[in-house]
Amino acid sequence: MFSQLGDKLQEIFKDLRGHGKISEENIDAALRQVRLALLEADVDFQVAKNFIARVKEKALGEAVLRSITPGQQIIKIFYDELSILLGGDAAPLELGKPGRILIVGLNGSGKTTSAAKLALLLKKQGRAPQLIACDLQRPAAIEQLATLGKQIDVPVFTPDPNEKNVQRAAAAAIASQDRHSTNIEIFDTAGRQEIDAALIEELKELKEFLQPQETLLVVDAATGQQAVSVATHFNDALEVTGIILTKLDGDARGGAALSMREVTQRPIKFIGTGEKLDQFEAFVPERLAGRILGMGDVVGLVEKAAETIEIEDAERLERKLRSASFDFNDFLGQFKMLRKMGPLENVLGMLPGMSNVQSLSIDEKQLKRTEAIVLSMTSEERTRPEILNARRRQRIARGSGSTVTEVNDLIRRFDQMKKMMKNAGKMKRMMAQMARMKK
Repeated sequence: MFSQLGDKLQEIFKDLRGHGKISEENIDAALRQVRLALLEADVDFQVAKNFIARVKEKALGEAVLRSITPGQQIIKIFYDELSILLGGDAAPLELGKPGRILIVGLNGSGKTTSAAKLALLLKKQGRAPQLIACDLQRPAAIEQLATLGKQIDVPVFTPDPNEKNVQRAAAAAIASQDRHSTNIEIFDTAGRQEIDAALIEELKELKEFLQPQETLLVVDAATGQQAVSVATHFNDALEVTGIILTKLDGDARGGAALSMREVTQRPIKFIGTGEKLDQFEAFVPERLAGRILGMGDVVGLVEKAAETIEIEDAERLERKLRSASFDFNDFLGQFKMLRKMGPLENVLGMLPGMSNVQSLSIDEKQLKRTEAIVLSMTSEERTRPEILNARRRQRIARGSGSTVTEVNDLIRRFDQMKKMMKNAGKMKRMMAQMARMKK
């Protein structure tokens, strides 16, 4: 996500930080490069132009030019303006009782999957959502929603197979609400390959009938400038309250996200970061700005860890690290904890500076080989790595389908990791943060 833009911006700012003094000429040269980087990332031309103008005005201020670290000051200005461009503060859902959310968008944008992902997120927050199938154009959409509902254990209302009227289907769903102890209704609606008058009219009438507190537009971020055009048309017709950006994991440029808020004046409320149903999160502009500029997103990382890692396991691991008794059983446990948090590229990308590291992509086959090597060790070998002599290493290599060199490399990396982790102070602070988030 944003890897192409992030790499270019970080390179520009690295050069800027290298200057002891900053002149208007330096700033102009850097901002010209930034403007080109934004345009290459598919940011709307007018949005990029206005953004650069705002940054330049602040960067040429006397306080910056006379600062001891003017390069750092300009990066801070850029970060602040980028956060504002993305929407300023996070925009939560505004729901009544019962809460009603209308999901709209074109076919192929990820509408039905996003409805299910949102239901799962709300369920984790202690809400009781119900999914309602209102896409009468595409029978497969109803089946898909029903299947997704089963996977996340959320009730799904499916209309009568012969029903052709969307309002009647919605009314039937509302009438059936008594049968479920739910308090949020999420309506998945029909889409088209492109915006047409019939689709807009149908959605207008449905919105008028339901009076939802939230009308969320699902947009495929990978479609770039087209995504911004789609958002503008839907917003003009339906006055959407927020945007869900999908497929951000597959878009290296990310310009749609940077343009969307400015062009529509509607907040991005959620983003889809992967295909799995739990790879969906509330959109926090400041955190995304930090990721783009290589500052990481430690708060997001801790939140993700708090969701997926049991605090008892984390505390047990911390005790092992402090006592310097970390062994391959703990290595395997830590390995599994990290993988629970989702794709490792995403996790590592949240660490400050890691987005600058070349070849950050993780080889899934290599991860499986690593796991196989550890699992091929006996219980005693995992507990006492010091007994891993040449004969044992040869046996482990045969058992895991690896080479002796790969086994030796893993043991060497493990020894380095163990030495590094003897300093448990940082780990202890991370555990304390996680413990507070669990309460």
